[in-house]
Amino acid sequence: MSELPKVGIISCSGEDCPGGNISREATLKVLHDLRPEETATICLPLFLAGGEGERGFAKRFPTITVDGCGKLCAAIGTTRFSNKPSVEINLEDYPDFSTLKTEEKWHIQESSSNLVEKLATDIANHVDKIRNTSE
Repeated sequence: MSELPKVGIISCSGEDCPGGNISREATLKVLHDLRPEETATICLPLFLAGGEGERGFAKRFPTITVDGCGKLCAAIGTTRFSNKPSVEINLEDYPDFSTLKTEEKWHIQESSSNLVEKLATDIANHVDKIRNTSE
């Protein structure tokens, strides 16, 4: 029986909007708490700057991009420099996105902690689906 591949998670690194902070927080929750053995993170700035390790991983293994706004830097960059992501998540597609406050780009507020949890759960569920189809 072959070992299932790890799934790379490429999160928004945007400091310009609250979605970046929430995307990173949810990604870290998946990496450290929900699916630590099944996932790996890919540094978006290093990936975009030409990091061969990051780009090579994304060429060989399935990826999930988690974007914090409609600019879709993670999804577009991954597609351009590697492969199309297996799953593209955009935080703007979540109903609670419109309630985010500008100050949340530096600190997660109590009002958005539910959004972090929902996003992390969705990422983890996508990891499971990807790995189950790789069997």
